[in-house]
Amino acid sequence: MKKKTAIISLVFLLLIGALAGCGTDQASSGSSKEEKKVVIGYFPNIDHAPAMIAREKGYYEKELGDGVKVEYKTFPDGGAFMTALKTGEIDAGLVGPGPVMNNFTNGADVKIIAGASSGGTAIVASKKSGVNSVEDFNGKTFITPGVGCTHDVQMETFLQDFGISSARIGGTLKHVTGNPAQYAAMFESGKVDIAAVPEPWASQLVKEAGAKIIVDSKKISFGTTLPNTILVSSGKKIKEDKDIIQKIVDAQNEAIAFIKDNPDEAKEITIKSIKESTKQELDKAIVDGAWGNIRFTTDVNKDVIQDFANSSVELKFLKEKPDFASLIDSQFIN
Repeated sequence: MKKKTAIISLVFLLLIGALAGCGTDQASSGSSKEEKKVVIGYFPNIDHAPAMIAREKGYYEKELGDGVKVEYKTFPDGGAFMTALKTGEIDAGLVGPGPVMNNFTNGADVKIIAGASSGGTAIVASKKSGVNSVEDFNGKTFITPGVGCTHDVQMETFLQDFGISSARIGGTLKHVTGNPAQYAAMFESGKVDIAAVPEPWASQLVKEAGAKIIVDSKKISFGTTLPNTILVSSGKKIKEDKDIIQKIVDAQNEAIAFIKDNPDEAKEITIKSIKESTKQELDKAIVDGAWGNIRFTTDVNKDVIQDFANSSVELKFLKEKPDFASLIDSQFIN
């Protein structure tokens, strides 16, 4: 009897262990579903407003759904952004076409998947510079966010018609780079005479630093047609997570629709977002003035992109004329 009882007890213990094992496996299976992470990059500039709006309104989270954690990273310039994209630190984001083209021609795995904004770049001169027109540029020092960045190419392309070029290619115009948020201080110190700068910094320099607009956003090369800010990802990411990329584009579409329908609230969100990144609060009047110089759109003008690239070759930012047939992936905006 004792033997029979012992056998029953053993069977009972084995059954309990088996059930416990099943429970452990199920719990393990449930926890093994790792939450996906998607990182979006952008700059603290007005022309990057679609990313700021989509972040504030939760459009990325809504489109990507449960099981995807969205993180954000801001950048001071295109070089830092492209490094982050190439290393996989970010999955997609907004950047100017200049750095994208430069990196693409050097073999980087980058794809333009949508536009974000066009226009908004102006050339301004400090009140201390003595510059009143383009003819006064020779021998002066100008600043842009980066060498070969979108605003640099726009400015140097424009100056070609006046026979003026930077010292980089044998001219007299000296070039330095820096964060647009610091241009006012550099104007005041006399270290910089001229800036090719995106909004809202152009309007801010005029109002707060007494700068003068020499070439406005409509007259500068590629001014109203160039996709000044584009949404990009990598070919690898598109291949691995095509559905995620489509949802990122869809979130941006929602943001642009919101900007068009709610301009005042969109401005407020943008001002708040820029302050969080740069610790500078833009004057509402400055933003109002700058906003009208920018067109928010997902469109990508392939012909203008190619013209911009051709100019980059002429200016020796690119070594050879590239073929951008494979750079633009328009499947997500059709």
